[in-house]
Amino acid sequence: MKRLHLQKQFFYIKALIVLLMSITNIAALGQTTTVRRLDGSSLSVSQIDSTVRYLMSLAKVEGLELAVINNNRVAYQKAYGFKDKEKNIPLDTSTVMYGASFSKAVFAYINMRLVEKGLIDLDKPLVYYLKKPLSEYGNYEELEKDERWKKITPRMCLSHTTGLPNVWWMNVKTGMRDTTLVNRLYFEPGSRYAYSGEGFKLLQRIEEVYLGKDLEKIAREELFVPAKMDRTSYLWQAGFEANSAIGYDENGNAGGKVRSRKAVGAGSMLTTISDYSRFISYVLRGKGLSAKTFKEMLRPQIRIRSLYEFPTMLDETTHRDDKIKLSYGLGWGVINTPYGTAFFKGGHDDCWRNYSISFPDKRTGIVIMCNSGNGERIFKELLEKLIGDTFTPWEWDRFTPYNKSKK
Repeated sequence: MKRLHLQKQFFYIKALIVLLMSITNIAALGQTTTVRRLDGSSLSVSQIDSTVRYLMSLAKVEGLELAVINNNRVAYQKAYGFKDKEKNIPLDTSTVMYGASFSKAVFAYINMRLVEKGLIDLDKPLVYYLKKPLSEYGNYEELEKDERWKKITPRMCLSHTTGLPNVWWMNVKTGMRDTTLVNRLYFEPGSRYAYSGEGFKLLQRIEEVYLGKDLEKIAREELFVPAKMDRTSYLWQAGFEANSAIGYDENGNAGGKVRSRKAVGAGSMLTTISDYSRFISYVLRGKGLSAKTFKEMLRPQIRIRSLYEFPTMLDETTHRDDKIKLSYGLGWGVINTPYGTAFFKGGHDDCWRNYSISFPDKRTGIVIMCNSGNGERIFKELLEKLIGDTFTPWEWDRFTPYNKSKK
């Protein structure tokens, strides 16, 4: 009898845990039953759920986390699928995910905070911030030999117009790994757009020495603490281990967890859907930045006419995206839409796919984070169905839908 009683207790405790996880997962932030789309129409929570689950099953997406912002506040967020498929452990909205290039949007915001404080000037060449020879900041021996590097400014770094590659060991035409390459300029700084993680890394390293603080400390002071992003860091934290996701490649093979050991503004950030959607809400509400600085951050700095975002320096151009005036601001992609200017940022790695887009005039946004290499294959439909976004340059981003062959 005692054993039976204990079994019943265990059953009730287990049921309570499942219920609490469900409540946490839904995280409806109030009693949200509907989400408003850009055109003013609404979707019910059940419609969102059925859409997400259906698309995930078609594209074989292991895990996905979603947040929708209405009135500049997180109106709905939920986790779907697994953080550990083999152990059948579900994702929840506090699960730490790899942010990949979401890192850059956060880094850009932090830089705008530094600009507002007068610590950094967007148009002052980086050479004037040096406290030692450039080659002592990292693998910049070849770059130092090219006098053109002295023209590079923080504005160029944040708008991807430095002329530096995305990753120094990656061929800029093929995207293939090639360790015979060096970190060098591929065009005149400021003359064109080409996505560059190395530009962000250069800015970060010079700022860290100039300000006498590492990126993680700066990030905590300028954003993570004020915005209450308690489970976000550019470095792996021991407290993340118990609730962090495993990534899965396009074939469903486990790629493990990302445990960032070095803070890199271009791509080491670990975060949760709860924290990152809070960040987007924070930005939309103009927190931490003056209206002037906010406007400058999202002002188009350079028009983009490349056929694709990656590889970064293809010679092919197109007028396909002229209608939306595809451009880059400072840390964010920028487009024109019938609902006003929208700003977006993606994050991409073998087992991780992330995307967010916001429409300030409509006070609406969406954040999607996936621990699946197939995640991007449902972004187009998710954006269209959930918020009515038919403007994201999905072809440029190479968000090839699940029912189309990849180019």
